[in-house]
Amino acid sequence: MSRRVRIANCSGFYGDRRTAAAEMVRGGPIDVLTGDWLAELTMSILAMDRMQDPTGGFARTFLPQLAPLLPELAERGIRVVSNAGGLAPRALADAVRAEIDRQGLALKVAVVLGDDLSAKVRGWVADGRPLENAQTGDPLDPRRNPPLTANAYLGCAGVKAALDAEADIVITGRVTDAAVVMGAAAWWHGWAPDAWDALAGALAAGHVIECGCQATGGNQPFWERLDLRAVGFPIAEIEADGSAVITKHHGTGGRVDRHSVTAQLLYEIGSAAYVSPDVVARFDTLTLEEEGRDRVRISGTRGAPPPPTLKLGITAQAGWRNRMTAVIGGRDGLAKARLVEELAWELLGGREAFEDARSDVFTREPGAPRLPVDDLTLVDFSVRDPDPKKVGTRFTAPLIELALASVPGFTFTTGPAKARPVGVFWPVLVDRTEVPVTVEVDGRVLDVPHPPCAPTVPVERVDLPGPVPLADSTEVLGERVGARSGDKGGNANVGFWVRDPADWPWLCTVLTADRLRGWLAPAGFGGAITLHPLPDLHAINVVLHGYLGLGVGANLAPDPQAKCLGELFRSQDVPSRR
Repeated sequence: MSRRVRIANCSGFYGDRRTAAAEMVRGGPIDVLTGDWLAELTMSILAMDRMQDPTGGFARTFLPQLAPLLPELAERGIRVVSNAGGLAPRALADAVRAEIDRQGLALKVAVVLGDDLSAKVRGWVADGRPLENAQTGDPLDPRRNPPLTANAYLGCAGVKAALDAEADIVITGRVTDAAVVMGAAAWWHGWAPDAWDALAGALAAGHVIECGCQATGGNQPFWERLDLRAVGFPIAEIEADGSAVITKHHGTGGRVDRHSVTAQLLYEIGSAAYVSPDVVARFDTLTLEEEGRDRVRISGTRGAPPPPTLKLGITAQAGWRNRMTAVIGGRDGLAKARLVEELAWELLGGREAFEDARSDVFTREPGAPRLPVDDLTLVDFSVRDPDPKKVGTRFTAPLIELALASVPGFTFTTGPAKARPVGVFWPVLVDRTEVPVTVEVDGRVLDVPHPPCAPTVPVERVDLPGPVPLADSTEVLGERVGARSGDKGGNANVGFWVRDPADWPWLCTVLTADRLRGWLAPAGFGGAITLHPLPDLHAINVVLHGYLGLGVGANLAPDPQAKCLGELFRSQDVPSRR
C-alpha cells in the first residue's frame, strides 16, 4: 500500500489570504497544493468581470501567489491543482506557462476542459428547451433573466487524468469544490473510477478542507477557546482506503478537533447522501476520532455510484442593484429610524416601484451601555430592478435629500454609488452525455470518460433516540450546541451538533421543524423545512428551502449567504433537559 498523501489547501474562496500558498509550501512537508477559488457567487463575479474585460474570467489572485513558489515546487516535486481557471482556464494556464518560461523552469501545465456549456445553453434557449431550476422546478425565463454563462460541475476524473499524464500544475474551470482533492488522492493511490468507498472518503476529506480555515477553527461557534491569530490552513492526509486525517502545520493558529471538522462536514450539505459527480458519499456512515492535538481521523465513509446527471450552474442576469445605509445617533433610535424609512419610501414611490426592495433597521441591544461612539442606529436601504436608471440616481438622490430634512443625528455611511449588475445562480440538471470532458497537456488532448452511474438511492430514515423529558426552565441553545450555516442556491442550510454526545437525544427533542419555523416567523419565511439527522456525528442538518430567494447574487437581505443564521439560532432559548 502506498503511504498517505498529504494534500494541502491554500484557498477557500476568491479573496482568501494572499500568503497562504507560501505558508503551506514552506510550513512543512506536503505532496499536493490545492485551492478552491470558486463559489456560486464567484461565477457571477467572474461573469461580470468578463463583461467589462474580455480577457478576464479567471481568478487573478492565483498566479501572483504561485509565481514566487515555482522554483520550490519544482525542486520538491509538489503538484498543484486549482479551479482558479474559472470561466477561462486556458487563459490562466497560458499565463502560468509564460511565468514558468520566464523563470526558465521545466514544469508541465495541464488544463481540464468540458465544463463550459454556454454555447449549448444558448442553443437550448433558442430551441425553447426549458431550463428548470433543480431546487424549485421553475423554468428560467431567458427574456427576464438572460443567461451569461453555463458551467457544469465536473468531478475528479479530469484532475486524475492530468496528473496521470505527469502534469505538475493542473488548472480547471468549474469542478466541484472537493474534486481537486479527490483527483489528487485518486492519482496518488491509483484508484479505479468505481472505488466507491475510497472516493467517498476522499470526498469527505476534500469537503472538510475545501473552505480553508473553516476546518481549522475559522467561523467556529466555540471561538472563545481558540487562538484566531494567523489561523493555519488545513491538510488532509489521505490513505489508500480513503480514510483521512485532517491536520495543519505545526505552530499555526486555530485548532483541528472534532468540532472544527464536524462544523465543516455539515457546511452547505443536504441529506446524509452527499452527491458528487464521482460518488455518492454517505455522511451517516463516517466516524471521527481525535488522534491527538490538531489531528482528527475520518474513516468508514461508504460510497455508491453517482447519478447519471450533472449539475449545471447557469449565471443569468437579474437586473441591477444599489444600497445606501443611513446612520442615526442618540436616543429614540428605533423611532427615528421608522420615520426615516417612512419618509424615504414616500420619496422613492414605495417599495413597489422596484422589482425588489427592502429596508432593515439595526439598533443597539436593549440594556447595552450608552456610549457616544456606539449608541447608533443603522437603516439599510436596498433595491433591485431590471432598469439600471431606477436604482441609480433615481434611488440615491431622494435619499440624499433627507440629509438636512429629517431626524436629528442623521447621516449616511458613504456617498451615493452607481448601480451595479446582478447575476443570479440557476442550477439545472443535465445528462452526462451532454458534457464531454477533456484534458489538454503537452499539446495533446485526452478524452476523459465519466464514471459508472446509477440512480441515487434515497437515504433510509434514521432511527432517532426517543424524546427526553424537558424541564419548565429554558436555556440558550448555543450553550450546548454548535452550528454552521451557509447557502446552496436559494436554499439555506444550518448544521447543528452537540458539544457533549450525551446531549444528542435532547437535541433531537428540542430541535423541531415547528420550533425552527417559530424562530423564523418574524422574517416571514413560509418555505419547507427538512431535518436530516446524522447520529454518528451527533448532529442534525437543517435545510430551509427557498430561504434565500433567487440566491446570494440577487438577495437584498443583510445576510444573503445565511452565514449568520446558525449563530442567530444558537442565541434562542429552548427547554432544558429535566
